[in-house]
Amino acid sequence: MDDEHDPAGLAWLVAHLEPLGVEYELFACDPALADTAAFCAAYGFDPQDSANTIVVIGKSDPPRYAACVVLAPNRLDVNRAVRDRLGTRKASFAPAESTREITGMEIGGVTVFGLPTAMPIWIDSRVMARKRIVLGGGSRSWKVIARPTILSALPGAEVVDGLAIEGRVPD
Repeated sequence: MDDEHDPAGLAWLVAHLEPLGVEYELFACDPALADTAAFCAAYGFDPQDSANTIVVIGKSDPPRYAACVVLAPNRLDVNRAVRDRLGTRKASFAPAESTREITGMEIGGVTVFGLPTAMPIWIDSRVMARKRIVLGGGSRSWKVIARPTILSALPGAEVVDGLAIEGRVPD
């Protein structure tokens, strides 16, 4: 691990991971390659092991937010599973500006670690079936590699069957 690579991001990430008491590895990456497809291609990771954290919003007054963790090849079922869990008539991906405002993180670096304590965390059950997962690190400069059980250490995290829809197999 390169301690000179985004030291502020590194310190923030370690401060949120260490209290969990779970093994993990940190992986420094080029911020220009932080998006899942580019990251996996550049660094040789299987997209099936990449677990994305997506902030969603339920359209209500006040709006309701949640963080969802799904494997990269799968699509978050926003129109059914997420909307129903939020208990709202409509749900969508939170805009980048709202995500930044609520989490302090940029799209491409959002992580499930360090989220506001009141925000529900829903994990698609397929994530838990992997041997290891690669998660965002809170900035576009870091990734976290760990067994999926690291997610079980998060307060309020809940594993949900059917949170995501399997991605389409190319014809």
